[in-house]
Amino acid sequence: MTDNPISTEIDFEHDGIQHGFLKLPYSSNTSAWGSVMIPICQLKNGNGPTALLTGGNHGDEYEGPTALFDLANRQHIEDIQGRVIIIPAMNYPAFLSQDRVSPIDDINLNRAFPGEACGTVTQIIADYFSRTLVPMADLVVDIHSGGKTLDCLPFAASHVLDDKLQENQCEAAAKAFAAPYLLKMLELDAGSMYDTLVESMGKTFVTTELGGGGGSTPYTVEIAKRGVRNLLIHAGIVKGEATPNPSPSINLNMPDERSFLCCYHHGLVEPCVGLGEQVKAGDLVAKIHNIDRTGSQPECYYAKRDGMVIIKHAPSIINIGDNLLVIAEVV
Repeated sequence: MTDNPISTEIDFEHDGIQHGFLKLPYSSNTSAWGSVMIPICQLKNGNGPTALLTGGNHGDEYEGPTALFDLANRQHIEDIQGRVIIIPAMNYPAFLSQDRVSPIDDINLNRAFPGEACGTVTQIIADYFSRTLVPMADLVVDIHSGGKTLDCLPFAASHVLDDKLQENQCEAAAKAFAAPYLLKMLELDAGSMYDTLVESMGKTFVTTELGGGGGSTPYTVEIAKRGVRNLLIHAGIVKGEATPNPSPSINLNMPDERSFLCCYHHGLVEPCVGLGEQVKAGDLVAKIHNIDRTGSQPECYYAKRDGMVIIKHAPSIINIGDNLLVIAEVV
């Protein structure tokens, strides 16, 4: 098996606070013998569980990087029992360019697992997580939001798994995150996702969607910060009392593909419902106006199930194949 070229000065077995980089050699037009330098921090105090915390899996999602760069500023670890590995922007090239996918190889990191040690930059990053970082972890938390193209209700999520004990552990951890919404999430293309890789290794995994539109807000950043701390308490790594969401979380479920509403037209979106609104199957949820000419009637889109609108397309111009809405059942 080919060795991964990423190296780090972090000693994963050493107690204390360490800051460094995942150093990936990369020769480019601007740096012949250069490297991609991915910031990493480790907080370790004695023996205990390991949490692997990541943001920036997609480079245009900011609640995760904000919360994790903030967590990495910790000056003390007396209340920690175990190890916390923090990578605020795992897809660092995409994070720097403020894009969903890497500008180096145009690959979506969250569709590149388990990766390839002798592949492109994104594939090498995926391989390093698959073979080095994830095996060390007991709890893996990957903080997402909607990026530039989606806007989402703030939720923590787990998945349906074959191993029901593991599924229950993941759901309990997602609940402990204490986001305003708790979702049993359905993925359309899960095969090469980070989520699937982590879960296939038997780890407790939590993902989120905490906003979107290509930015963040004080509200969504606070949810991320609070959620990370709550999960570390839940895992027994940090001492203290969890901070609940001000209101009880609303439980949601995506039992099948009727939750997704794909767009079959290019044009201007006229939203007929907003995030958080409840709809019935057959309700008008959006109109798509023809922007190539006047005098055309808009195309109407209708809900395929009863439920709550939890995700919507963010830009007002939409293309064929874009996801228009996601509707989840209220449990």
